[in-house]
Amino acid sequence: MAKTINHGMTSRTANDEAQSFAEYLGVVTALQPYIDAAKTGHVEHMRASFYDHAHIIGSMEGTIHNLDADEFAGVVKGNESPNVEHHLAWIDISGPAAAARVEFLNWNGFRFTDFFVLYKQDGKWKISGKVYDSHNKN
Repeated sequence: MAKTINHGMTSRTANDEAQSFAEYLGVVTALQPYIDAAKTGHVEHMRASFYDHAHIIGSMEGTIHNLDADEFAGVVKGNESPNVEHHLAWIDISGPAAAARVEFLNWNGFRFTDFFVLYKQDGKWKISGKVYDSHNKN
């Protein structure tokens, strides 16, 4: 018999909790190529972590940038920042949909807050869109 874990008004089994944790790790895994690209400037794996339709919008130094995934990969390519620090602030998952917030410090001198929207299709999490703030002159 499965062990029941109580969380407020809902009751979840240990199997439910294991599945929930696996989904969380799946989202972390989907974000890792993006984090790696911040450090290395290598975008091949990062680009593959985005859906082809993905959209990226944000601002740097007061200028709004509105890019598709290929254009964004072109901006990140070669802009390595080996000393960049990151913090995964939160992940929220509902079925095949997820959102995540990642904070970066010292990505080529900037601090960024990135909000990702992800979707799980055919068993794999991918990034559908990203909105960001550079915390500089915005």
